[in-house]
Amino acid sequence: MAVRTLSALAHEGRLSVFRALVKAGPGGMAAGDIARQLKTAANTMSAQLMMLSNAGLIHARRDGRSIIYAVDFEQMSGLLLFLTEDCCGGRAEICAPLAAVATSCCPPKRRQRA
Repeated sequence: MAVRTLSALAHEGRLSVFRALVKAGPGGMAAGDIARQLKTAANTMSAQLMMLSNAGLIHARRDGRSIIYAVDFEQMSGLLLFLTEDCCGGRAEICAPLAAVATSCCPPKRRQRA
């Protein structure tokens, strides 16, 4: 999961799209509006949205003639939780600043372990 999602975000254009959708919130944005906001060609935007969608970071819904894209906040939180747990290696002093920021914007959800 982490490799796929980080790979999708490891491109300046896709990261810009993802950031715009995070700012848009759960309601999301129409693909055309994202393209206009970021001054990106429609075909480029389509490719970027497909990569983010395939990585599970965003989802789409149809609204009339528009396709609305929104961040999958649960997936985003899962990635942040994984990185925090894995990279901090249980050392609270490393994760404390990140934890303070994360809990102010995204209440933590515990991952279910198999």
